[in-house]
Amino acid sequence: MAKLKIKTGDTVKVIAGDHKGSEGTVQKVLIAKNKAIVEGVNMIKKHTKPSAQNPQGGIVEKEAPIHISNLSLLTSKGETTRVGYRTEGDKKVRFSKKSNEVL
Repeated sequence: MAKLKIKTGDTVKVIAGDHKGSEGTVQKVLIAKNKAIVEGVNMIKKHTKPSAQNPQGGIVEKEAPIHISNLSLLTSKGETTRVGYRTEGDKKVRFSKKSNEVL
């Protein structure tokens, strides 16, 4: 299994698929499936039965996972970049391959 270079809390941009151009923050990374849940992107409608938490039931909108290959990390300047790893001293850090800044 390849190492995923997108982490929880990163700001990403969708670069392929139906939601191309959308931006959001990664809420959760599903390592086994190579997918991530991005806030406000890939919204689906789920029909729910009435329960104690939701006594009314009805249609609920929630985020669905999107494949990691369709996401690109955004730098602090707002540009998309690829991610690399390097050692600085005795620490391993992520860096932007476009601007060479530490993420």
